[in-house]
Amino acid sequence: MQNFNIIKSKELKNKSYRVAKICDQFDYTSDMVQEQFKGSIEFPDNWNIGIIVGKSGTGKTTIAKELFGKYFCNFKYSAECVVDDFDKKLDEKELTKMFSSVGFACVPSWLKSYNVLSNGEKMRVDLARALLTNKEIIVFDEYTSVVDREVAQLGALATHNAIKKTNKKFIAVTCHFDIIEWLQPDWVFSTDEMKMLPRGCLQRPVIKIKIKKEKGHWNIFRRYHYLTHELHRSATQYVGFYNNKPVCFCAVINFPHAKIKPLRKIHRLVVLPDYQGLGIGGFMLDFVAKLYTQKKEYIGITTSLNNFAQAIRRNPNWKICHLGRVQKHSNIRHFDNSSSFNRNTFGFKYIGK
Repeated sequence: MQNFNIIKSKELKNKSYRVAKICDQFDYTSDMVQEQFKGSIEFPDNWNIGIIVGKSGTGKTTIAKELFGKYFCNFKYSAECVVDDFDKKLDEKELTKMFSSVGFACVPSWLKSYNVLSNGEKMRVDLARALLTNKEIIVFDEYTSVVDREVAQLGALATHNAIKKTNKKFIAVTCHFDIIEWLQPDWVFSTDEMKMLPRGCLQRPVIKIKIKKEKGHWNIFRRYHYLTHELHRSATQYVGFYNNKPVCFCAVINFPHAKIKPLRKIHRLVVLPDYQGLGIGGFMLDFVAKLYTQKKEYIGITTSLNNFAQAIRRNPNWKICHLGRVQKHSNIRHFDNSSSFNRNTFGFKYIGK
């Protein structure tokens, strides 16, 4: 248990004419402005995530700084590419793995400066940077305060997933109660009542994705694809909607093969940045692949993204069938927009039922 009794005082010296006038108008006779915050936080055994929550002016930040001041995240960014703001000693594989872990898996965004990223992306970059420090506790002040509430809730879920993969402790300081069930904290302290809130059985809402076979949405997703912005004209397109908004995209093409017929290939797979880190991409990939195997067709995917490839390798519905560089064969016609030649790639085929 962590007890606190914080008294903040300010003496009104040399009152200005305006200050004196206001004090006289409202019969404020004291020469001292004082606030007191008193309470205790009970930490459960082996906790990972906690929340200090309450309305503005109830002492959230004051209490958090009193108890965890040295663990506050306050990063500075100045590089042209956000990847260069991270410790130069970090291995690139370790850095990109952490980006993917927190749901910041959009390669083009890695090459932007921090100040042009969306607020949702900035939140995930800050989380990645905090997780890569040697601090055992991470404190985020004003957590999710500057992002859309839907993005905040999904970002909280991505934070939960990332923290649970580490041995660190994460504390969110926020005025928003709507993220509690998404962040799934081990403890919650309310500064409105200055007491621990019963955690109870937090039931995270179900994320429902409605997938349609539909054209006309590629322009929303093209800028976030790591390889190219082009889409093959013959591609069959699938779009996933969350709350009636397009959030993920998958395109499939026919792929000529000397021995396997018919063979389909995942041509493009993109999840919008604010919806990454939630498993939506893997769900979309399995859903679309299953559609083709039900028709007795073979389908595969090739990628040069190491972190994405490792995620597919952990998926029992997929089997790796190629690792390395692909060579061109003169007897096979190639699609310029989907070629993976002269790149180190991972090739998988769908084997799920």
